[in-house]
Amino acid sequence: MRRIPGHSGTPCIEAMKHWRDEMTQRFDHQTVVVTGGGGGIGGAACRRFGREGARVAVFDLNAEAAEKVAAAIRDEGGTAQAFRCDITDRASVDTAVEAAETALGPIDVLVNNAGWDVFKPFTKTEPAQWDKLIAINLTGALHMHHAVLPGMAARKKGRIVNIASDAARVGSSGEAVYAACKGGLVAFSKTIAREHARHGITVNVVCPGPTDTALFADYKEGAGNPEKLMEAFTRAIPLGRIGQPADLPGAIAFFASDDAAYVTGQVLSVSGGLTMNG
Repeated sequence: MRRIPGHSGTPCIEAMKHWRDEMTQRFDHQTVVVTGGGGGIGGAACRRFGREGARVAVFDLNAEAAEKVAAAIRDEGGTAQAFRCDITDRASVDTAVEAAETALGPIDVLVNNAGWDVFKPFTKTEPAQWDKLIAINLTGALHMHHAVLPGMAARKKGRIVNIASDAARVGSSGEAVYAACKGGLVAFSKTIAREHARHGITVNVVCPGPTDTALFADYKEGAGNPEKLMEAFTRAIPLGRIGQPADLPGAIAFFASDDAAYVTGQVLSVSGGLTMNG
């Protein structure tokens, strides 16, 4: 068997080590911003980017939660810094983006993950709740794009991954306005992908299905019978379990990496097969 040039030892072992080293450094020297980085999916994504060599900017309204994630990345030998950011406030976004670029360098990857929901039939919701849902789930992502895209366009490169929801694709009872926001984010992502393809920027969407996060815990409580709801979801999901935050970073990192350099304007469900739309 042929050895890899410059390596010694058992060929198969050396080949695997060489492959693993390349894979774990896909984001070496890249600055990655993750909004909602102090939460379940966001925190898991931040840690994945940290392990793969990125300089991770953990954006979150909860500064303590963001710092906890950043500290965990540093403890593993990675580079990360926490930034308090209220994505509904454009001034806060601009301040956080400027601080992140000053500390870690120009932003190469933006992951818009922050979100919030209220679980009620539409007719039982109030306009004030709509305003908050739209501000966090749609306008917040617009703020982040508007702040980050000019720099990416000037550098002629960039990756944006927007975290929507399968509620955007197939609807979800009790989540009408949330689904509308996420559906808007999908359409917005495809449009931005077209507008900025000439700048070497890709924009793609990951749609989680039911995932065991704090948001899903709220959803279960709102349903009034959490155990029965969990049982129903588990039966409905072909893979037989509710998603975990750790199930999402692989898809997110793929879209953010050069492995997806020729992929833009696409939507990928990570739902255990609950939805199988083409």
